[in-house]
Amino acid sequence: MERITERILVVDDDTELCELVIEYLAPEGFAVEARHDGESGLEAARSGDYDLIILDVMIPRLSGLDVLRRLRVDRPEDKNVDNNASRVPVLMLTARGEDIDRIVGLELGADDYLPKPFNPRELTARIRAILRRASSGELSTRESDSIVVGDLQVFADARRMQKNDETLELTGVEFDILLKLLQARGEVVSRKSLTLEVLGRRALPYDRSIDTHISNLRRKLGAHQNGGERIKSIRSVGYVYVTN
Repeated sequence: MERITERILVVDDDTELCELVIEYLAPEGFAVEARHDGESGLEAARSGDYDLIILDVMIPRLSGLDVLRRLRVDRPEDKNVDNNASRVPVLMLTARGEDIDRIVGLELGADDYLPKPFNPRELTARIRAILRRASSGELSTRESDSIVVGDLQVFADARRMQKNDETLELTGVEFDILLKLLQARGEVVSRKSLTLEVLGRRALPYDRSIDTHISNLRRKLGAHQNGGERIKSIRSVGYVYVTN
């Protein structure tokens, strides 16, 4: 069987780093293209058929956060542009220690982040974890294809979530976190297991990735009809989806 090559777009103004990424990922079976500023990166992301985008925060002409915002939130005026670009997984590259960039990136819909400088093996591991989740929906429902929890309905195979028959616009990470919580509804799911099973890596000290994704989910889901919270934090442990 012919192997399907997965396409990756790297948007970073560090041309030497882009060349190293291409050189390292090509033997791993990835087809990698590079753009060196935000405007050309956004144009490529919207017009190309990529499986993943690696996006640096600090790039000229349009910052990485602005590129992400336009991909996830804004709708292109050109009707010929494929809106599927809004759902392409994004791995943000951030300067080490710049926590605010990581938090904002996750809030805007990035799937994960990787601080610079990074080990190429770590980059490959993050890419494979994101692509594996996006392509196969590796989290099993343990139930039928359709799960109904209150006003929410999940179509796991289609990776679609509805609230009161209206489709929720969730990123891949948000979908998988919510699916895990709904599967264990009424029971606590640890932050450690969410990081490992959803992000595909171990939780790092002071890592707020899962917390930020949970915050995004709360905003998108809203409260229960009776005003009660849907996702409750259990201090120092994790989260529980509250059924009412």
